[in-house]
Parts: sequence; C-alpha cells; structure tokens
Amino acid sequence: MRKFRLWGAALLGVTLVVAGGWALWNFELRWRPKTITRHQAEIAQLLQAAGWASPGLPKGPLYMVSFRTCPDCLRFEAEAFPGLQAAGVDTRVIMIARRDVNGMAKSTAVERATVAQLWLTRDWRLMEAWGAVPAAAWTAPGLPPADGDMARTAVVESGRTLVDQLRPLLKDNGVTFAYPMLIWWNAKGELRACPCEKRESYGYVRKELAG
Repeated sequence: MRKFRLWGAALLGVTLVVAGGWALWNFELRWRPKTITRHQAEIAQLLQAAGWASPGLPKGPLYMVSFRTCPDCLRFEAEAFPGLQAAGVDTRVIMIARRDVNGMAKSTAVERATVAQLWLTRDWRLMEAWGAVPAAAWTAPGLPPADGDMARTAVVESGRTLVDQLRPLLKDNGVTFAYPMLIWWNAKGELRACPCEKRESYGYVRKELAG
C-alpha cells in the first residue's frame, strides 16, 4: 500500500508539472513574439526594400505583411494601430495580392492594381482610402490596371516573392509565417517577429513598441 501511495504521489506530481507547463505555453508563451537570431540582415533588407506604406511617424517601424481581405489583419489594424500610432509608431503596411491556388483566384484585378500602386508610391492616403470601404466595393478609382501591364504585374509578383523569401528565413527562427506577419526592432535592438493571428498576442506588441 505504501509503495502504491508513493507511485500515486509521483504520478500526481508529474501530472501537475505537465499541466502547469501546458497552461504556461497555452496562455502565455505561445503568444509571445520571437527574437530573430538568424538572417537578421537579410530579413531587414527585404522589409526595407518592400513597397510598404506608412503614416510617416517617428518611432518604430513596425512592418505588417497583409492582404486586403485578411480578417486577422483587419482586426489588428482596427484594435492595435490607433494606440501604436498615437505613441508615434510608424506602422508600415506591406500589402500582398496573393497568387491563385489550384485555379482558384486569391486576388481581384482591382486589388492587384491597388497593390501595384502602393508598392510604387507608398501612398498612405491610398492605403487609408482602400481600407475605408468594404473590399468588394473598392473600384481602384483613377489607378492604372496591373493586369496587362508587364511592369505593374512584375511589381505585384514582387510582393508574392517577398512572402516566398520570408517564409524559410522566419522558419529558421522558429516562426511560422501567417497573416498578419509583424516584424519590428525592440528597445534592445533585437529583431522581433509575431504571426499575430490572435488578440492574445497584441499586448506583447504594444508593450514592446508603445510602452
């Protein structure tokens, strides 16, 4: 009986440790951003050279890779951008027109036209105008089409190539690419990354960038 009790106590102890570890991972660790320790210069160069648009604020920057109908991206913009921008963080949005998958379209002609224009001009006012109306109602007024224009089509493809390049570089750092993909430098000068699909991750981003 005494031996059975000892085994039972040991099993209970192991169970509690495992449960505690799972709870720590599930409720905190899984949402924390990761520090990029490999390919920092290459990742930074890709982001800086991309066709981002921003309000031109003095702090940051915070890069966000997004596409127009990404629900998690829209939620982050609505809930986190106001506070970050109020703190002076330069929210640099890199819009992507995704490739078709198995013959199914993942972007529209007006989306591709707008993405091309944003990459070429980095026009934050255009970004705001695009985001101010439902995606289906946007007509890209006054913008030249990307389809049928080799140069603008190449610009759209550059965004897709950026994602292709970032995926393996981030994976080498234990980061799985997802939208919105957030990358920034913290106060220690560390390059940080967060595939911030869930609200639980927002607080960490705000703390590091806006205090």
